[in-house]
Amino acid sequence: MTAAPALAPSLGSLHRVRAGVLDVAFCESGPADGTPVLLMHGFPYDVHAYAEVAPRLAAQGCRVIVPFLRGYGPTSFVDAATPRSGEQAALGADLLALLDALALPRAVLAGYDWGGRACCIVAALWPGRCRGLVSLNSYNIQHIASAMTPAAPENELRYWYQYYFHGERGRAGLQANRAELCELLWRLWSPTWRFDAATYARTAAAFDNPDFVDVVIHSYRHRFGLVPGDPAVAGIEARLALQPPITVPAVTLDGADDGVMPVGGTAAHTHHFTGPHVHRVVPGAGHNLPQEQPEAFARAVLDLLRPETLDLP
Repeated sequence: MTAAPALAPSLGSLHRVRAGVLDVAFCESGPADGTPVLLMHGFPYDVHAYAEVAPRLAAQGCRVIVPFLRGYGPTSFVDAATPRSGEQAALGADLLALLDALALPRAVLAGYDWGGRACCIVAALWPGRCRGLVSLNSYNIQHIASAMTPAAPENELRYWYQYYFHGERGRAGLQANRAELCELLWRLWSPTWRFDAATYARTAAAFDNPDFVDVVIHSYRHRFGLVPGDPAVAGIEARLALQPPITVPAVTLDGADDGVMPVGGTAAHTHHFTGPHVHRVVPGAGHNLPQEQPEAFARAVLDLLRPETLDLP
C-alpha cells in the first residue's frame, strides 16, 4: 500500500472506508449535513484535479467527497485475488459501493474521463442514487461492441496511447516510465494549460500505487474487447452494452482545447440524455477541465442544485 499523500489543504481531510472490493481513500470537506457531491477524477490524474473545485462547493454548503479511484494513491484492493480490472463496469460498481458505504442514498455525481464514466454508469443504471450529473465529454459509457470500428484518421491519432497499451511494449513502457508518459499525456490533452512541475509531481505520486499499471492496462485492453472482464461485474457490463439512457438532470461539458475529444465530438450524444440536459463548451480548457477551469466545473455542479439558474428544456 502506498503512503498517505501530502494533500492540498483545500481538499479537506483524508479518510478511508471499506466499499465493495476496495479500501477507498477519499478526501472530505464541507458540512457533514450538506448536500453530498462526489467528484471523480480520471486517468492519469488524481484528487488534486478538484483542489480548487472542492472549496468552492464546500463554501456553498456541499458535503464534498473526492475519492482516489482503484489503482490510484492510497486506495487498495481488500483481497489479493480480486482481478485488477479497469473496465467501466468495475468503475461504476466502485462508485455505487462507495455511496452505500457512506450511507448516501442520493448525491450529485460529477467527473471526467474514468471518473465521469463511473458517474454516467450510476446515473444510467441507478438513477435513484443520482440527484444530478456533471460529465465531461457527455455520454461517457463505452460501446464495446463497436470499438473496432475505425474513426477518422485524425481522431485515431489522438488514441495512440491506447493502442500502445494493447501490447506488452506499452505495459513495459508504462511500468518503467509512468511519470514521464503521464506528463506527456497531460501536455497533449491540455495544450493551453501551463501547469508547473510541482503541480504535476503532486498528482504523479498517486501513480505509485502497486495496482496502477495492471488497472490501466486492463482498462485500455478491455474497452476494445481484447481481454475478458471481471466476472463479478459481468451483469453490469451486459446492461451497459444496451447503451442505457441517462434520465437524471445533467450538465455536460467539453473543453474547447481538449486534446483527446475533438470539439463538437460529443454532439451526437444528445439522444442518450432523456431528462433535463444542457451542454456547454468551456473556453481555455483541455481534458483536465476541473483543474484548468475550476469555476466552470463548480458552477455546473451548483447549477444542478439550483435548477432555477439552469436553462433546462
